[in-house]
Amino acid sequence: MAPKKTDASTITTSTATQPSISPHTHTQSKSNTNEWREMLVNPVSPYDAILNARATKAGPAPDFELVVSQAPTPHSQLLPRTSTRYQKLLPSASATIEISPESLSLVADIARRIGGSSPATKGSTSSPRGAALILDYGPSNTIPANSLRGIQNHKPISPFSMPGAVDISADVDFLGLAHAALDASPGVEVHGPVEQALFLSAMGIKERAEMLVQKAGEDEEVRQRIVGSWRRLVDRGPDGMGKTYKALAILPYEPKKEIRRPVGFGGDVQA
Repeated sequence: MAPKKTDASTITTSTATQPSISPHTHTQSKSNTNEWREMLVNPVSPYDAILNARATKAGPAPDFELVVSQAPTPHSQLLPRTSTRYQKLLPSASATIEISPESLSLVADIARRIGGSSPATKGSTSSPRGAALILDYGPSNTIPANSLRGIQNHKPISPFSMPGAVDISADVDFLGLAHAALDASPGVEVHGPVEQALFLSAMGIKERAEMLVQKAGEDEEVRQRIVGSWRRLVDRGPDGMGKTYKALAILPYEPKKEIRRPVGFGGDVQA
């Protein structure tokens, strides 16, 4: 189990033939039957630690590493069964997926609060209300894999270096969140994900930035900071946030009303 930021966790699993092959062994499997195996966090052996220390030039050597579990675990047996998306990848040898059960549970709870649950449960809403807007980074329609990383001083670093002093992060499975919301409540509709550049542009970020620049007057430092900030948010290049970050909206669904795309997700402002 590897932590996803500060409020969720990512279960990284991979397909393996039986019996499983540890990265540190050379035993060949005699079976072609695939099954999911959980990637576990394991302390680096003293010998490997010495080699890593010698080979590492950008930052301290990792104290831990990911290894394939030698036997099925409860997580590897149950979580991949929660979605047909995961099940379709099972026949692919060495396939890797990341599942964040906390994220899926949180979005399901949000969906029930917005659109109610079916059948109705204690605490559920009797009529659609509220909305949710989720912005984060991750792929639009694929399952995250091998995205676990550490970040320190805005630079990538091994997530297993200096435990407690490095931010841990992983990509968001936006399509998985959308499915979780729709499965949790019949009273919601999901829009997106769309790239942050498209969302913010449709919401008028350029026009808002121009207003702030005019308000800054002759303060050139403030003007440049405003321009640089909004351009980075919509920049679709490798150093920008416009393409990497996505936006997802969860809104109430009312059968008697016509579905209208919200602004930022293909809809226009209407009176």
